[in-house]
Amino acid sequence: MAVRKAAGLLSAGQGSELPETAWYTAKRRLLGPPMINAQLREQRLSKTLALGVLSPDGISSSAYGTEEILIELMPIFGIAAFAVLVPMTGVILFVMLLVVLSYREVVTVYTRAGGSYVVARENFGPRIAQVAAVALLIDYVVTVAVQVAAGTAAVASTFPAIGPYTKWITIGIILLMCFGNLRGIKEAGKIFALPTYLFSGSVILMIVVGIVREVLGNLPQQNIYHLHGLYKIGPGASSFTSLVIIFTLLRAFANGGASLTGIEAVSNAVSAFKPPEGINARRVLVTEGLILGTLVAGIANATAIAR
Repeated sequence: MAVRKAAGLLSAGQGSELPETAWYTAKRRLLGPPMINAQLREQRLSKTLALGVLSPDGISSSAYGTEEILIELMPIFGIAAFAVLVPMTGVILFVMLLVVLSYREVVTVYTRAGGSYVVARENFGPRIAQVAAVALLIDYVVTVAVQVAAGTAAVASTFPAIGPYTKWITIGIILLMCFGNLRGIKEAGKIFALPTYLFSGSVILMIVVGIVREVLGNLPQQNIYHLHGLYKIGPGASSFTSLVIIFTLLRAFANGGASLTGIEAVSNAVSAFKPPEGINARRVLVTEGLILGTLVAGIANATAIAR
């Protein structure tokens, strides 16, 4: 009897739909209708689209890595900071190479979404995996906050009139990013791919123009020789000064490590690639690493030359 009753309820409800709530209606109109599993297969990313949607976290980090190094070095080293900048950038690029090579192996073996969480769970258990998951969550929150704020500050430095509105502009951009991602990963790729390629192309063009102008001898240089009140560096420096210098170098290296943020984004979304997922993700990761390394090295060298 219970089976017949359930079957009758099922057949009676096949031609009817549950009434939509106001919240669900608003969400459907804003984000689009929900997709079934067959439609989700069409949401897979090509390599070109994946590079646009997954690499902004990493590539945009190049915009402030060099600046963060100089913020720490300039008060202590003065103009000598520019001599330290390029070697320190080289060390950061070496660490970046190790990170890219490590994640290159990860995306080949672990083709499910999750990145470091999946690796930690399968090798060290769920508790260690939770630590990795929390680290990823904090990393992405901080990455969005720092990168959007840095980008808004850079635009405000070019257009000072928007200076009083930087906070609201930052909040608006974050909301726009949330909307783009909630619409779906393929839609997010269409939104973010063009700015990513424009940013990379603009910075590379700036580096090339700077190199050409330096070769031609008409590159303007910033006058920074007015700095004073610096620590004495050399044989006459005290042991306390040496400790301050070492501590400053370590802080500058840590700050410059901001250039590495976001490289792991590809490994966290391997399942979003078109088959073969691992091979495509590996190619996108290597391409992202090459672009990021070129931008970081070019900006650091251009800054050192233009001092």
